[in-house]
Amino acid sequence: MKKVFISMVLASVLVSTAVFSGQNNTLDEVLAAQPEEVQARYIYRHSKETLEFFGIKPGMTVVEGLPGGGWYTRILLPYLGADGALIGADYAEDMYPKFGFFSQEELDKKKTWVADWTAEANDWRAEGDAKISAFQFGSMPDEMKSTADAVFLVRALHNLARFENDGGYLTAALNEAYEVLKPGGVVGVVQHQAREEKPDEWADGSRGYLKQSFVVERMEKAGFVFEDSIDINNNPADQPGDDDIVWRLPPTFFTSRDNPELKAQMQAIGESNRMTLRFRKPK
Repeated sequence: MKKVFISMVLASVLVSTAVFSGQNNTLDEVLAAQPEEVQARYIYRHSKETLEFFGIKPGMTVVEGLPGGGWYTRILLPYLGADGALIGADYAEDMYPKFGFFSQEELDKKKTWVADWTAEANDWRAEGDAKISAFQFGSMPDEMKSTADAVFLVRALHNLARFENDGGYLTAALNEAYEVLKPGGVVGVVQHQAREEKPDEWADGSRGYLKQSFVVERMEKAGFVFEDSIDINNNPADQPGDDDIVWRLPPTFFTSRDNPELKAQMQAIGESNRMTLRFRKPK
């Protein structure tokens, strides 16, 4: 009995060490090693099923659009492993003033975002994790062309579409997604989804939602082939009205932060209804 217990402890230590060193991690191990607050959102984000559907595997070079504070980055770094690479891609610097709510200090920080985010993301790495680099859409370095196996766009398209008519940001981002991929590379899209019967002006991205037909059309226009979709991130309870925005829902609760009753209603709906689409760059 004592030997069995010792063996179990040693096995547990070995698994824990492997997970946190980034060595030969399975996706299950990586996901199980995340903090509780991250794991609590798996019921909405279905990270395992989503990454598997996109075909993300260890050793790949993956571009993550709008990585922000690194929710998915911290999963991808150990999962891609020592032979992999993670490239963060933020919005173009000149797109941020168009939002109208960023302070001048925040806007100034975007001038050094590539260096700052790369340094921050490197602090998240453990020994054996994927390498880190970054660029801003509209200014991708030439040396990154045809280097990536996958582009991962999670809730990143609505603002690009929102400002498309005032700078061509969606066109530029999708063109660079095409250029950064190797022939045969994949683009995985997870995006807040508007119902097809909604007016186009309602589903222009300003409320966070886009129609699936619009996303497919724009991806195909950029040269990608639409391969498949899954409903893993669908949420039929998310039925926005004409005046609703996606940020009313968790985790933002923009419209109910000071209204516990309304916040409870938003929590009951859950995170947004999302399309999950896979595209491919032709070989």
